[in-house]
Amino acid sequence: MRHALDEGRRGVGLTSPNPPVGAVIVIEKEGMIRGGNRLTGEIIGRGWHRRAGGPHAEIEALRDAAENGRDVRGATIYITLEPCSTQGRTGPCTEALAAAGLRRVVWGARDPNPQHAGRAEALLREAGLEVTTGVLELECSGLIRPFAKWVTTGMPYVIAKAAQSLDGRLTRPPGESQWLTSEAARAHGRSLRREVDAVLVGAETVRQDNPRLTFRPGDANHATGPQPPKDEEFHAAEAARPQPWRVVLSRSGRLPAGAHLLTDEHKDRTLVLPGPDLPSALRELAGRGIVSVLIEGGGDVLNQAFQHRLVDEVQWYVAARLCGAGVPVLGRTSEWTASVELKNPQYSFFADDFCVRATPLWPNSSPA
Repeated sequence: MRHALDEGRRGVGLTSPNPPVGAVIVIEKEGMIRGGNRLTGEIIGRGWHRRAGGPHAEIEALRDAAENGRDVRGATIYITLEPCSTQGRTGPCTEALAAAGLRRVVWGARDPNPQHAGRAEALLREAGLEVTTGVLELECSGLIRPFAKWVTTGMPYVIAKAAQSLDGRLTRPPGESQWLTSEAARAHGRSLRREVDAVLVGAETVRQDNPRLTFRPGDANHATGPQPPKDEEFHAAEAARPQPWRVVLSRSGRLPAGAHLLTDEHKDRTLVLPGPDLPSALRELAGRGIVSVLIEGGGDVLNQAFQHRLVDEVQWYVAARLCGAGVPVLGRTSEWTASVELKNPQYSFFADDFCVRATPLWPNSSPA
């Protein structure tokens, strides 16, 4: 299943509104180890879901085995997600797996899509296949967490990203550089854009900073956390990876005519939405099939995201610098009724800066 997870990670940021999924086909045999037996095997087919409307990971793995001249009859397929059981843009994977002559099907995460959830096991058993579920379920569920949020709530998965000084400022005093953090930290932050469908900012951020909101070649080398193998297939996928949608919230709709977002080679990937109602904007993006959104500022937009409890994950960069002036990281009107605890924090260090990646633990009271 860990090999299947490696395959699935290749599709992160490429498959929306479908989830990223990986699969491997294995000829298994029982081997002896000290104190008992264990299953060992040879991988004869690999696959991952590359784009919405394209073959699912299971079909890719079956094709890979066939192209390599390998017979899958009697083999086991490991899939990170419960196989689909209904006709969509592609046929039901349960039928394809049964027709292939596999002996056993193993998956990690249950499909959160109500149309599919829990159906595959009964269908496959009826077809005479053995079924095992819940293998590395936590890791496999983590791979599809944006899709799970979108398909069950109709809202995108939201990552709040900010870079601040130790005294909580987004900007340095007038006359100094616009950058708070090191180039390494900024490259790491840009690498997040590879993994999401859209990057969202407020109009004032565009006016003051004129950002590009793109990732750059080589940013993938700065990503942390579980990554797919950096082989030829990885580099081919990176070369073809589209830039995320750049979304701007603006009350007036008026932005500088020369803004990069309106004039660069990716200008067709820019959306300007009426502001400042962030919940409505996110619902509209979800309706467009945008499953994940990275909010990069400014302070007022970040403040809205937390006040409305829209944030699913935090990526917070802190520079070893005291500014004494500048824009507060959560805007000038931040008046929360309760603090927000961050659970399962993970820390990354870049020169003199560090990043906290964590999940908000919202208070039990209903949001304002």
